[in-house]
Amino acid sequence: MILSIASGKGGTGKTTVAVNLALSLEDSQNIQFLDCDVEEPNAHFFLKPEINEANPVFLPIPEILEDRCNYCGRCAEVCAYNAIAVLKENVLVFPELCHGCGGCSLLCPEQAIKEKGQRIGTIEFGVVNNLKFIQGRLDIGQAMSPPLIREVKKHIHSDQAVIIDAPPGTSCPVIESVKGSDVSLLVTEPTPFGLNDLRLSVDTLREMKVPFGVIINRSDIGDRKVEDYCQEENIPVLMTIPTDRDIAVAYSRGKTIIEIKPEYKAKFRQLFDKILTLKK
Repeated sequence: MILSIASGKGGTGKTTVAVNLALSLEDSQNIQFLDCDVEEPNAHFFLKPEINEANPVFLPIPEILEDRCNYCGRCAEVCAYNAIAVLKENVLVFPELCHGCGGCSLLCPEQAIKEKGQRIGTIEFGVVNNLKFIQGRLDIGQAMSPPLIREVKKHIHSDQAVIIDAPPGTSCPVIESVKGSDVSLLVTEPTPFGLNDLRLSVDTLREMKVPFGVIINRSDIGDRKVEDYCQEENIPVLMTIPTDRDIAVAYSRGKTIIEIKPEYKAKFRQLFDKILTLKK
């Protein structure tokens, strides 16, 4: 099963849930953990994997062969991201907008486009006990994270339980991370910001037709509006985690919940059982 863990709002505890769930399950089955928050991966602070391999990732960027080009404009027409502009006797390529789909080179009638690799980041592989760990790291200055996320997800082994730590928000990086998931968890908090972003995430997952449930972190702060919303929308609340100073202190030191409160291990296993009931 592929399980993605997302949150409309950053800082709600998404990585906390992902890490503790993975560590709670590693004794009973093989787990593959993918940190797809490639702009700021932080799961490794808690899992502490032994990184044994790192590979660069390159995005194929079009390069115009001026001696062949007749400036017909076909490449600009097929580019959905406006990464190419064709002038009277010149072609401009904007690498920051290119998604590396290859459509321009494929459909160029004069075969006047070749592709050159532009490095966008790295993929790191590691292990911790029975858990296989993969994370992407976007290079500083690179604006395009979905291509790197796609490369990370190419290493998914469907015969294992896969946990994906997705980026926050509801934009392209999140959609790329969640796409193909059997189930998604939305981690939120009972605050106005938490509710607003939860609504956005729910609309996104419903559009993608991915089954999902909600986890409310710091559940005893704020108000009941998040719970009321979930009840009105028939969204299952699979787990609540109350505010706990010990958990917050442990987090600041790179420790997991189950390290300082072993009783949570059983709770996260129960959470996984509930998740299985959501899978179509």
